[in-house]
Amino acid sequence: MRNLTIAAAFILTAGMAMADPVEGVWQTEPDDGAYAQITISPCGERLCGVISAAFNDDGSPRQSENLGKQIVWDMQPTGDGSYGNGKIWRPSNGKTYKSKMALSGNRLKVSGCIGPICLGQNWTRVK
Repeated sequence: MRNLTIAAAFILTAGMAMADPVEGVWQTEPDDGAYAQITISPCGERLCGVISAAFNDDGSPRQSENLGKQIVWDMQPTGDGSYGNGKIWRPSNGKTYKSKMALSGNRLKVSGCIGPICLGQNWTRVK
């Protein structure tokens, strides 16, 4: 029984250690007078992001119909802190773009692309 308990603890610990470094809460840059916090977590074998909070430019909380909506999906790690093959939705214009991300410390460069042209933001880790 003791060996079973130790094995179970090892498996649980190993699973926790395998969390992707991009998982967590990220703050976007302001866009059209507002910014948001995005919670990135696994969705199946890929990563997705959901709008978990919204704020006005001055930092005051903002009521938003977009709370709880998915903004990033199908993101896959491609190595060296890079992610690709995903999609991102821009709430201010309602459009969806191909997306990629690059993690560097507590900064996440998130880009939406149309063909070879990509525009992006630098998101900051909240937690």
